[in-house]
Amino acid sequence: MKERSRPDIALRFLKPYTGQIAIAAVALTLTASAMLSLGQGIRIIIDSGFASGEQDLLTNSLLFFGAVAFVLTVGTYIRFYFVSKIGEEITADLRRAVFDHLVWVRPSFFDVNSASEIQSRITTDTTLIQTVVGSSLSVAVRNILMLVGGIILLFITNFKLSVIVLACVPLVVFPVVFFGRKVRILSYESQHKIADVGVHVGESFRNLKVLQSFNHEKIDIQGFAEKVRVSVAVSIKRIKYRAALTAAVMVLAFGAIAALIYIGGVDVLSGKISPGDLAAFIFYAFLVAGALGAVSEVWGELQRALGAAERLIDLLFVPQVESKTIFASPISVKEVDPQTLRLANVTFGYETRSGEKALRDISLTVPAKSMVAIVGPSGAGKSTIFDLIQRFYEPECGKILWGERDLSELCLSSVRNIFGYVPQDPGLFSGSIRDNVIYGHPLATDEEIKLALRHSHCDQFIAQLPDGLETILGEGGAGLSGGQKHRLAIARAMINDPEIILADEPTGSLDMKTAKIIFNLLKDQKRSDRLIIFATHNRFFGNKADCLLEISDGKIKSCLLYTSDAADE
Repeated sequence: MKERSRPDIALRFLKPYTGQIAIAAVALTLTASAMLSLGQGIRIIIDSGFASGEQDLLTNSLLFFGAVAFVLTVGTYIRFYFVSKIGEEITADLRRAVFDHLVWVRPSFFDVNSASEIQSRITTDTTLIQTVVGSSLSVAVRNILMLVGGIILLFITNFKLSVIVLACVPLVVFPVVFFGRKVRILSYESQHKIADVGVHVGESFRNLKVLQSFNHEKIDIQGFAEKVRVSVAVSIKRIKYRAALTAAVMVLAFGAIAALIYIGGVDVLSGKISPGDLAAFIFYAFLVAGALGAVSEVWGELQRALGAAERLIDLLFVPQVESKTIFASPISVKEVDPQTLRLANVTFGYETRSGEKALRDISLTVPAKSMVAIVGPSGAGKSTIFDLIQRFYEPECGKILWGERDLSELCLSSVRNIFGYVPQDPGLFSGSIRDNVIYGHPLATDEEIKLALRHSHCDQFIAQLPDGLETILGEGGAGLSGGQKHRLAIARAMINDPEIILADEPTGSLDMKTAKIIFNLLKDQKRSDRLIIFATHNRFFGNKADCLLEISDGKIKSCLLYTSDAADE
């Protein structure tokens, strides 16, 4: 698929709201036009109303002002409503697009990118974009319209004075361009520093027990303070450039107006122009100056939003799992005679460990309806085998075969459906126990849920909870014991009736009594004609499997086969 450019992506988010943008643009144009027409009203009042002394002309002039005020009020309401609505909806679309994209990237992306930093982009950066799109952008457009319209009316009102104004424009534009570029660069950097602050907060609070256990409070406070200091320093530097930008524009603009008032005043005294013309010209000059000042101030916000948008759009360019293998592959797992799961001469190394190989020329055959234990020390490659089997990563060399088919040739979604995965960390989510159990099978019936809970021995402890299945869990399953979490993870793995259960260190952090319970739960699944593959440090459990594979330094050291009777002892 051809990679889209960043402008194309921006247009993709704007296109659904073309009609609303058009309405907002009309409202913006009306309010800007109404504001510009006030200058002519001022000229008429001074030259015709006050000069003639006729009350009817003065009354008509005031009625004109009332009509302009009405148009301004209605136009402002329409502009504010639609622009704010568009800002909210585009921000929501952007958040969804980034999240929808990232759930399809390979897990290796998060090996080198902090999940907390990505979270900050999706929350903090999008909030900044919403503020700018829903407010600052419309202010910028309205002032640009008044700036252009004001300059045109300046020339219509008095050509000579307008030439003086035009000569001053480059002096105003230069600081806008120069300081605006600086603000944009610093805005990008500022968002990164703020993200670092968020990462520190997330890590500290997620690991609060570890933090306090090591008496790390003061060090963590100092580290957090340093990150905040750095982020504030970058922000202050950005603010200085924005302040300098606004001040430079205001000084130059109002300096030019002072010169205009003097030159225009001389022309009025000499009779070359009327007082009304001068008043209208001064009004437009102030309008132009104010518009320039507003644009220069909002320009900094726009640059900051562009920096945030770049960080988000960068995420949309992160490579995903090849789309052709997700759903569109013509070959489904169901069309393949399973028989065995086989690794043939598989070699693999993680990007974050340059030069190291997690697996080295691994070959093994796992027969159907058996229980296989992979035993080895930490870092031996046990979890890597599970990652490759589920195609979170692709082998550098070799193949992983389901029956006689390479897994990479099969529809990825159907490959994942044959596995029930029990990770080393149970990986429970905030929400109810029911939500966690049906995570892989949202349409599960009550009977299917009861069956999964009974087979995983979760039904007893859940029945003792006041809210039963509707009990709300904290982040990571807070409130449950280690054994209860692992049993829930097994129930979640079984709910979809998988052909293979992959259990990564299911007994690793548990006491022996609880570990035996978890092991027996897995063993019961083998009796249900499922293939069970589990990784463990503990050879005691490995010896009770049908097949024990010993792995070390990414290589298989030995393979022991046991009879079913021996394994059941």
